[in-house]
Amino acid sequence: MNRLFPAPWLSLALWVLWLALNLSVSPGNLLLGAILGFCAPLMMRKLRPKRAHIRNPMAILRLFFLVGRDVVISNLVVAWGVLNAGRRPPRSRFVKVPLDLRDAHGLAALSMICTVVPGTVWSELALDRSILLLHVWDLDDEAQFIHHFKTAYERPLMEIFE
Repeated sequence: MNRLFPAPWLSLALWVLWLALNLSVSPGNLLLGAILGFCAPLMMRKLRPKRAHIRNPMAILRLFFLVGRDVVISNLVVAWGVLNAGRRPPRSRFVKVPLDLRDAHGLAALSMICTVVPGTVWSELALDRSILLLHVWDLDDEAQFIHHFKTAYERPLMEIFE
């Protein structure tokens, strides 16, 4: 069954999305949506990553609350920096963060965390996944930032996925 429907929920979602976008449940749209839902996952099967193996589920909860705290604090810091940009312009810089995390799922989660936390932008990942280039909106101490990034985000993701 997995060979015929490698991602049954994705097939169903594509079919429903097709019907919703066309605002019609005519026989033609039902058939075209079913064909799309059947063929798209088959054609993209090779692009799907391997299943993630979660090693430490409790680390997910700790990481969730840590990221939530950092999002709130970063929002306040960035808002304060924008309001005071005339007096003290932000010191934006690119930072090269050495990575120990190699798992594709962990790196994807890390990229989402960088996107969610204000003031950081994931700019580039080295081909060998050893260095991450981040743009930081306002940076005082690069070494302290790298230490915080690695201990707060990378280490828990390594506990979860590796």
